[in-house]
Amino acid sequence: MPTESVARNGWNTGAAIAGGFAAGAIVGSALAAPRYAAPPPRYNYAPPPRYVAPAPVYYRPQPWTPAWYQYCSGKYRSFNPNTGYYLAYSGNYRFCQ
Repeated sequence: MPTESVARNGWNTGAAIAGGFAAGAIVGSALAAPRYAAPPPRYNYAPPPRYVAPAPVYYRPQPWTPAWYQYCSGKYRSFNPNTGYYLAYSGNYRFCQ
């Protein structure tokens, strides 16, 4: 008599149960596997137009005019009217514009 239990119809019930567990494990792991889902489509709508105020215009006189001398002398204490340069905080001389 074999050591395994054999049913009356000749099938090995232990092997059938083990095969059922194996098949169930394969099917179960396939069902539990992560699935890829495509992201929803993105619609890139143009932003609504918005009002932007124009940039302010600052008046600066043309170099070497009397208005320029007055402007630079009043704005920079270190302004040299002979050269048109002033001493900046960085220690460099810059042309007054």
